[in-house]
Amino acid sequence: MSPTALSAARTVLPNGVVLLTQRTTTQPAVAIDLVLATGSVHDPVEHFGVANFAAYVIDQGTTSRSTEQLAEAFDDRGIALAVYASRHRFGLTCACLASDAESVLALIADIVRRPNFPNDRIATRRVEIETGIRRDADSPAETADALVRALIYGETHPYGRRISGTLESLARIDRQAIVDFHRTHCLPERATLTIVGDIDPGAALDAARRGFGDWTSAPPPPEAVLAQAASNGRRRAVRLLPGKVQADVAYGFAGIARSDVRYHAFWIMNNVLGQYGLGGRLGDSIRERQGMAYYVYSGLEANVGPGPLIIRAGVSPDNVERAIASIDEEVGMMGAEGVSDKELADAKQYLIGSIPRMLETNARIAAFLQTVEQFGLGLDYDARLAGLLEAVTVAEVRDAAASLLAPDRAAIAV
Repeated sequence: MSPTALSAARTVLPNGVVLLTQRTTTQPAVAIDLVLATGSVHDPVEHFGVANFAAYVIDQGTTSRSTEQLAEAFDDRGIALAVYASRHRFGLTCACLASDAESVLALIADIVRRPNFPNDRIATRRVEIETGIRRDADSPAETADALVRALIYGETHPYGRRISGTLESLARIDRQAIVDFHRTHCLPERATLTIVGDIDPGAALDAARRGFGDWTSAPPPPEAVLAQAASNGRRRAVRLLPGKVQADVAYGFAGIARSDVRYHAFWIMNNVLGQYGLGGRLGDSIRERQGMAYYVYSGLEANVGPGPLIIRAGVSPDNVERAIASIDEEVGMMGAEGVSDKELADAKQYLIGSIPRMLETNARIAAFLQTVEQFGLGLDYDARLAGLLEAVTVAEVRDAAASLLAPDRAAIAV
């Protein structure tokens, strides 16, 4: 499918559920993606991690179907339902045969609307979440990532804390806390359903109406305003993990919101800094020429609020200080000078060339449409994206770099 081929239809049901449909006929299959505009951003202070916990158990039974009945309903159709919670999303997604789409939509509607959160499954999933928290705490990469986010935003900020919570907060989450989260935040006004594949849009709309049309709830609570990042000064945290032969460095800044008009300039800047080729300038310097990193790259997480730009590197413990000094050098140089004409042209060519890959499967189209809806980008964003990237100038990328990339403002975790 070409990057300009989307012709998605958008319908808003009377209860606020948004339906996005896109028909494709390359195969007799359908991708279904239901996203609720909630997540760890709505975790209460005393129950950090409850959105993640709810995602672990919401598909473990409903008021009309047991855990075993739900599992059998999906298994019989060869379907793996994925449920997740992120900072601003609570999602259920799967792929199925086109002939099963209507019955699968009914199952997903039952799960999201009428979960019963059985105590035995809560106990089982609690152990799984606890194991994951302990595993992350023993991982140099995960530990560095968590530390740098806390340095940038503060440990209680939605962008500064772990989505899974802590062992202490997990112990405080009981069934009632999960029920309360679901009742308060999993609401039709916050739901966007994307259906992409070989199904008539009219039939998709009828199925969505049957499954979600009579879903009602109390009005959503007012949205809390995201606080600013904790600090802009250089700061550093080190955590020793005995027995590890690799040190992981996370080096970051509070970046921009996805709604920022400078987003495409920042996207190009980040590509040049730590993604193009084998890791952009960072990869060329630290990994290829100096040979002191197992990996190095940067990632820009523009979100509802100003998400971070984080540089990540895996190095020998003996090379930590050299690696940080090299990151300082590359960050400082780009912040002062921006990018060259050739770097800009190469990044544009790469990013524009990657647009078809963003839309090459039903699942990717469904995810793309979710992003379009979440950030109000417009249903023609796929057709406009290449032009938006092509229009970015060297001066705009230089200004983006100058506004963010300064070693004396970096948060560094090892």
